[in-house]
Amino acid sequence: MSKEIKLKIKSLGEKLKESKSVCLISHIHPDGDSIGSLLGFGLALRQIEGLEVKFAYVDDIPSNFSFLPGIENIKKVGRDEYFDMIITLDCSDIERLGEMKTILESADTIVNIDHHVSNLDYGDLNIVLPKASSTGEIIYKILEYLGLNVTKEIATCLYVAISTDTGSFKYESTSAYTHIVASRLLEKGIDLNKINVELYQSTSLNKANLLIKALNTLEFYENKKVAVVYISRNMLEDCKATIHDTNGIVEFIRNISTVEVACVLKEIANNEIKVGLRSKRYVDVADIAKRFNGGGHVRASGCTIFKSIEEAKHDILEEILKDIR
Repeated sequence: MSKEIKLKIKSLGEKLKESKSVCLISHIHPDGDSIGSLLGFGLALRQIEGLEVKFAYVDDIPSNFSFLPGIENIKKVGRDEYFDMIITLDCSDIERLGEMKTILESADTIVNIDHHVSNLDYGDLNIVLPKASSTGEIIYKILEYLGLNVTKEIATCLYVAISTDTGSFKYESTSAYTHIVASRLLEKGIDLNKINVELYQSTSLNKANLLIKALNTLEFYENKKVAVVYISRNMLEDCKATIHDTNGIVEFIRNISTVEVACVLKEIANNEIKVGLRSKRYVDVADIAKRFNGGGHVRASGCTIFKSIEEAKHDILEEILKDIR
């Protein structure tokens, strides 16, 4: 840990001691890292005597995370409710907070904790480590430095954060330290089998049907180095699926042996397409997403294009092909 980060974490600890109320919040379309980090950090902060801790609901939570300890604490918070401190987690910019972004206006201190290289440092205190595998990994580092107890429940949340954001420890962002943290979390007695079953072995029939429909749209480009699928709202309705059921589809097509870049286009609303990008070896998909005001990581990123699916597909494919050739 660098001296600069140690000083920032020390500053966070001092500000927490001065605070009476804190609200933790993460991004729309929540994933394992955002939810696991939110719960893990929030449960730990409740160990601080006299500190009121709230967990802000921003968007629907995928059902496969319902087993997480403390999930019942995530509740709606007023957008103008006052807090001494608001801590954003795994959120590269305030637009990712959706309608809840206005809550930042009523806080004395904004703390921004994240691992995205595209983070805009919008907080009063920014603890951003782009080389970390996940925000969950950063939270563990913070808890260790502040001397807060990592219980079995907190360890479960942080393990889920790290496991999901590293693709079960497969992504390049996984470091030796990542494995050390995972080992320490396992030592807390977490139920690894339950975690793996809930996260990776509990696909609903609706989600399976959606995957089949999505694969029927699969198209290849550049000698099958690029793979693109789309998911329309009609497809979601036909399968009785939700937008959360699209999770994992882009990774599925990325795993095709010839594919370097995988792209999934998800229709959120008319002329609002959420794009997910993944790569294997050499294409920087964060750079591609940035061209559409998105961001993320070198091998996993996303953006939103406010056009029809056909137009969005044309635009994103044009940029992918520039980098694949």
